Amino acid sequence: MALGQDAERTGIDGGNPMRDDGPDMAALFKEIAESPKRDNGVYHRAMAEARQAFENAQSALGGSVQVKTKTKLKRNGDYIVKWTFRSAL
Repeated sequence: MALGQDAERTGIDGGNPMRDDGPDMAALFKEIAESPKRDNGVYHRAMAEARQAFENAQSALGGSVQVKTKTKLKRNGDYIVKWTFRSAL
């Protein structure tokens, strides 16, 4: 048996890679399964607005566009992103 096959089967530490680590792992898996899920709604709305901005810029500028971004973190905690679209032609 080649060394690579042996290492693959037994894991790096020589132990069983699929071993059950006991009640601690079961508790961890249960905690993960019961943890609240992150709401990605705001992210999805922002991505939809970004896609729409690109479509609007392409329509207004008549084809392919180049985009330049400028970001700023304001003292009040707002993170500002400014996009400037230019015609790529």
